[in-house]
Amino acid sequence: MPLDPALAAVRLAVRRTLVDVGDHPVLVACSGGADSLALLAAAVFEGRRRPWRVVGVTVDHGLQDGSHAHADAVVEQMASLGADETVGVRVRVESGGQGPEAAARQARYAVLEEVAERFGSGVVLLGHTLDDQAETVLLGLTRGSGGRSLAGMRRAFPPFRRPLLDVTRGQARAACRAQGIEWWEDPHNEDPRFTRARVRHRVLPVLEEELGPGVTAALARTADLLREDMSALDRLAETTFADVRTGAGPEAAIDTVALETEEPAVAGRVLRLAAVGAGCPPSELFRVHVAALTDLAEGLPSRQVQLPGHVTAYRDGDLLRFSRTPVSG
Repeated sequence: MPLDPALAAVRLAVRRTLVDVGDHPVLVACSGGADSLALLAAAVFEGRRRPWRVVGVTVDHGLQDGSHAHADAVVEQMASLGADETVGVRVRVESGGQGPEAAARQARYAVLEEVAERFGSGVVLLGHTLDDQAETVLLGLTRGSGGRSLAGMRRAFPPFRRPLLDVTRGQARAACRAQGIEWWEDPHNEDPRFTRARVRHRVLPVLEEELGPGVTAALARTADLLREDMSALDRLAETTFADVRTGAGPEAAIDTVALETEEPAVAGRVLRLAAVGAGCPPSELFRVHVAALTDLAEGLPSRQVQLPGHVTAYRDGDLLRFSRTPVSG
């Protein structure tokens, strides 16, 4: 009997992702959904003739009733699918000013990194699909967040890798069906209170119907193209940052005369790098802050700019400097 095409696609994607792993353990983050179960099963299959061990990891955020029992069930299912070892971890999600989805994601990634370090692994596989990528691009477009958001999710950022970004959600489910794997449907994915759920079940289907099939794939392809452009600009900005920076540590500053010859796309990135280096949290540094820094660098009336992380940027002649903002009380 020929191999199911969807199952073949998932296994090929995982094989390509793990070509350089050697004998290091491979961790697979698994929620019990179709995407992550298809990913785990493929990693186990590909590992049968390879020296790596597959470690299935499920993270219980404690945000839903019965989440602890669900995590236990996922651990059992991962073992039944052939994972060499299984890990169930419970985390406490603290918003810290973020939305619940972002806070849960941050907590999940942090604990996955800890587990990877414990196992001596440099590879954690995540089950995001082409559909997830398309949703991310569309959400970034509606927020007006610029190229960085439209570039979507990265295919890899140590220790994480996303093998299924060229595999559709439908293919992942078909791969599960071909192997007789039952999966869990996260109720949050169906809850219209969440923006991503509305995009998934209302917005994208309308776009596919009105604009023709292929919109989802086109959005995901846009992310790949923009990611290449963003990476090139980021590398150029890093080189320019080294050229226009004077001093080091707390005394580091930006030579605004040298910076004024740079293209705006590069100059803005340089100022962002400088702000992050001065202590601004990257996740809290938005376009409005970079725009204010640009005005300051160009010598517009304001003499200083207050930035996230209790950082103040100010002009000192032709230099743009940073200092800690005094905290009152």
